[in-house]
Amino acid sequence: MNDNLFSEKDSLELISQMLRQTKRNMEVGSGNIFLYYGYSAFIISIVVFVVVYFTANQVWAALWFLMFVPNIVIQIKNRKERPPVVTYMDKAIANTWSVIGAMFMLTIIAIIVFGFYIGFCNFALMLPLSLLYAGIGTAITGVIMNVKVLIYAPLMAFFVGIYMLAVLVSTNEATVFWHLYFGLAFIFMMIIPGHVINRISKQQCLKN
Repeated sequence: MNDNLFSEKDSLELISQMLRQTKRNMEVGSGNIFLYYGYSAFIISIVVFVVVYFTANQVWAALWFLMFVPNIVIQIKNRKERPPVVTYMDKAIANTWSVIGAMFMLTIIAIIVFGFYIGFCNFALMLPLSLLYAGIGTAITGVIMNVKVLIYAPLMAFFVGIYMLAVLVSTNEATVFWHLYFGLAFIFMMIIPGHVINRISKQQCLKN
C-alpha cells in the first residue's frame, strides 16, 4: 500500500504558493485594508485635534467613532469583489482582524459599563488601547504573510500607546495632542506598510 505523503520540499512549495496567493489577494481582492484604516485614522486625528483644540470641548472626540466607517466600506466591497482563491492564510488574517475588532467592541462596552458604575466614562483609554490592538493585528498579519515591514511597523504605535497608558496611570489626564500622536502612529503602522504591500503585489502581478 502506497502512502502519498508530502515531502519537506512539497510542504515548503505549498506554503510559498499560499504566501504568494495571499499577497496577491490583498491587492486584487478588496484593496488594502491598511490604507483604509491608516488614512481614516490620520484624517480623523487632524479633524478631532483642530475641533477640540479651538472649542476646548472634549465631546468632539466622539468623532473617533467614525473609525467604524472603514470597516463597513470594506465589508460591502468584499461582498462585491471576492478573490478567486481564498487560502488558509487569508482566513487566518481575516480571523485575526475579527478578533481585534471584537476587542475594540468589548473595550467600548467595558468602558461604558464601568463608567456607569464609577460615575465617569474615560474614553481617553481607547486611544492607547486602540494603538496596541491595531499594532498586534498588524504584526500578526506580517508574521502570517512573512512581510517584515508589517512586523516592525507597529513599533511606533506600541511606544506611543505605552506612553499614553503611563501618563494615564500617573496623572489620569490626556492632552489634546494625543489625537495627533494617534494619527502619526498610524502613518508608520498602516499607511507606509500599506503602500509597500501594494508595490510588492503589483511587482508580483507584473512578473506573473
